[in-house]
Amino acid sequence: MNIYQHFRPEERDFIDQVLQWKSNVEQQYAPKLTDFLDPREQHILKMLIGEHGDVKYQLFGGVTGVERKRALIYPDYFIPNEADFQVSLFEIRYPKKFVTIEHRQVLGTLMSLGLIRGKFGDILISEGRVQFFAALEISQYIKNNVESIGRAGVSLVELSMENAVASLDLWVENELTLSSLRLDTAISGIYHLSRQKSLVLIQHGRVKVNWTLIENPSFLCEEGDLISVRGYGRAKIAGIDGKTKKEKWRITVGKQK
Repeated sequence: MNIYQHFRPEERDFIDQVLQWKSNVEQQYAPKLTDFLDPREQHILKMLIGEHGDVKYQLFGGVTGVERKRALIYPDYFIPNEADFQVSLFEIRYPKKFVTIEHRQVLGTLMSLGLIRGKFGDILISEGRVQFFAALEISQYIKNNVESIGRAGVSLVELSMENAVASLDLWVENELTLSSLRLDTAISGIYHLSRQKSLVLIQHGRVKVNWTLIENPSFLCEEGDLISVRGYGRAKIAGIDGKTKKEKWRITVGKQK
């Protein structure tokens, strides 16, 4: 059976990587910890590792409800705990009376350190408090190199997980019926827009799927995809639940409030 036919062509490299991780765990009989994975990557990993073999997996991103998580792939004898995921939580201390720090500024600063996106988890912002998760192995490097965000001088404080703020990013799930899984059709259904409006948004570069700009309206959405439409917010395809008798797709969508 060709495993690749179940996924997108551009996902082939990641599929090969997951299969290699699984093979290494089987051969070496030792656990493998990944970087932070986005929801689509997590979905692919779940499909490839499966639930009933000798190789298991768990996902953890710091606290419940986060999007980006590290995966621990391990042999059946191993019993993982939270420390095995090697996730650090940082709070950014800054002069709140004078400046506001936004999500994009935090991410921009972290990415400017020359590290890949996979080394960072979710960024949490709640009532002026700004926190982010990072891989433990780069914690010292981050502390040594982050001194400002935007125009604000900052300092980083490492905290235990129970001190994580509750993110204000709330997702409300509902079920939709779509005539197809095309991106333009999905955007129309999710955001209650006309098909023409959806096409314009896509063609004008205002739509990303899994953090990648997509300008093809016929791009097919799949389970685990995170859709971001500038000016309309984000949505995630939590499940594709099959077809109705009239050959329409039933999907479960989480939409940010």
